[in-house]
Amino acid sequence: MQETTISKSNFEECMKCTICTAYCPVVPVNPLYPGPKQAGPDGERLRLKNGFFFDENLKYCMNCKRCEVSCPSGVHIADLIHSARLRYSKHKPNLRDRILAETDFMGKVARPLAPVVNTMVSMKPVKAVMDSVMGISKNCDFPKYTFHGFIGWFNKNAKAKQAEFKNQLAYFHGCSTEYQHPEVGIAFVKVANALGYGVNLMDERCCGVAKVSNLLKDRAVKIAKRNVGVLGEQVELGRPIVATATTCTFTIRDEYPGILGVDISKIRESVTLAEKFFYELIDSGKAELVFRKDFKARVAYHTPCHMEKLGWQIFTKRLMGLIPGLEFIPLDSNCCGIAGTYGFKKENRRASEAIGKPLFDNIKRVDPDYVTTECDTCKWQIEMCTGYKVVNPIIILADALDLEATARLNSK
Repeated sequence: MQETTISKSNFEECMKCTICTAYCPVVPVNPLYPGPKQAGPDGERLRLKNGFFFDENLKYCMNCKRCEVSCPSGVHIADLIHSARLRYSKHKPNLRDRILAETDFMGKVARPLAPVVNTMVSMKPVKAVMDSVMGISKNCDFPKYTFHGFIGWFNKNAKAKQAEFKNQLAYFHGCSTEYQHPEVGIAFVKVANALGYGVNLMDERCCGVAKVSNLLKDRAVKIAKRNVGVLGEQVELGRPIVATATTCTFTIRDEYPGILGVDISKIRESVTLAEKFFYELIDSGKAELVFRKDFKARVAYHTPCHMEKLGWQIFTKRLMGLIPGLEFIPLDSNCCGIAGTYGFKKENRRASEAIGKPLFDNIKRVDPDYVTTECDTCKWQIEMCTGYKVVNPIIILADALDLEATARLNSK
């Protein structure tokens, strides 16, 4: 079987300090998980000798990357673990795994009947059946599908005027923006236009991270190659690729080459996150902002794990720091425990909630007007477990701006 690019790369640089294990959020709550040091570099030494040594309990790794953030030697610990799962696991994705992983397909199926679907999956009897028959936890609330998506809004309300802008960017909106949270994409387009940038959509597919975690490798590779080709066309036109979700950004930049072995060398440096892109425009003097005088909010900020791995949370903090009337409260670094589809699975739900408890308790102590984070699955978990509303930072920026005045200023 063909091995991924990461499997033999740098695990020998592990100096056995076990910092990764100390920082792993799964180890304290799930004794079945051997921990990142044993599952990653230690296990890799044995697996390369004989696949017999693969441990199916590696499935309890959330791929949050906190082990990699903490590693003083820069070992790709989580990549080692998930590459091993793709190579050696005997588990075959079941119906539950495929439903959770096929986000684009499920969105297209659910959209025409969105009100009915939303009502059904929120009913306790239906949840009980999904829990007992499919293994989808009854303690989870599914994000609600929208009857009208972001692309439909864009084509009707914004597409025609995008060519008027001198500067152009390509927007990777992701499946959650299309099927559950079109308000994120709408806010992004309004802010980008106000800063003097036309927005171009692509014939993209879901980034594929859920397929990786559910062992649908062939599907993930196919989608990754397709997305790289579509993004490459935009890069050739000189357009930056801007996303509003941290996991989409991180998956394209790092998981495609690291776990799936897909070459992204021609596009990687062009793929960025909205908060970073907007702040750098403003900081460089290429754009200016005009804020509403009546905007006030007290907001707690949760840094998603993949944002910590990117190292870009400073851009969100600085961008939000520009907003008069915003009391911006960065929360202590903690994993929320959802990890995409991980926390929706019955066997993981107890651990998922235990992992997120320090974060949830912190939010309740701060008692903000609402919470902000760049990750949609973090949003779902926090809303499920705390009751606090969670929004994307770009929505806050759009709400705080005097968009018309900002557009006039940047059109000069």
